[in-house]
Amino acid sequence: MHTDHHREARRSAIVRLLRSAPVRRQQELVRLLKREGHAATQSSISRDLRELGVLKHSDGYVLPDNAEIGARTQDNFATVAQFVREVRTAGTSITVVKTTIGSAGSVAAAIDKAGWQEVAGTVSGDDTIFIATADARAQARVLEQLRNAFGV
Repeated sequence: MHTDHHREARRSAIVRLLRSAPVRRQQELVRLLKREGHAATQSSISRDLRELGVLKHSDGYVLPDNAEIGARTQDNFATVAQFVREVRTAGTSITVVKTTIGSAGSVAAAIDKAGWQEVAGTVSGDDTIFIATADARAQARVLEQLRNAFGV
């Protein structure tokens, strides 16, 4: 089992690698990290990228402007707001957030970190997030919070 120190060292290496050259696939990142002596699997890299707030674009993985090893940006709406395209309701207890391709996980993490009590849970795909609420009243509050947070 790897310690927090190993995980933080690996994440620091990820940030450095992504800043130095484009990386288009997680397997490429795994290979680069292993070359530097870091234990890395595709699933650990996927988790690291999500927790660092890294987004995937057509050019490859992109760090948020102020990415830190401690992954403080994942709950910063300002960091992920640029990737939100649309917010709408589906029924009386599901809210749908559409994002740019590859950004839904990071946006969902920011929503989860906000700790809004009206949110029962989130499910994210590649470019879509479903947010479950208990009822229409809670949904209306979440919709307002999302629109304020993301400017859509």
